[in-house]
Amino acid sequence: MEVSVNGTPLVVKLADDDATRINGLMNALTLDDDTGMLFRWSSSEPRSFWMKDTSIPLDIAYISDDGRIINIEPLEPYSLKSVMSSEPASCALEVNRGWFEKNGIQAGDVVHGIFNDM
Repeated sequence: MEVSVNGTPLVVKLADDDATRINGLMNALTLDDDTGMLFRWSSSEPRSFWMKDTSIPLDIAYISDDGRIINIEPLEPYSLKSVMSSEPASCALEVNRGWFEKNGIQAGDVVHGIFNDM
């Protein structure tokens, strides 16, 4: 599926069930430019991610019910450290490290297209 932030398109794989959310990008060796993984839940709650078994340096954006980016955090390969949302989130978007910065995307920006197929 395709989403966009500030007019910048991003092709994402959707993780909206327990199996795909649990596996995420574990064991992936690469992530193509302008691609990512969108994790989506039916409710907003505090969210936390870690990078066990993930070798790719990533950034994560936690996203509110209205599509607004709450916070963006770096994720370290193989780290067991939990990286938290700063407030309840219904989505999380993982992309290659530096993608948000390269595209001028920051907290407060809106991700379009994340709820279109619900």
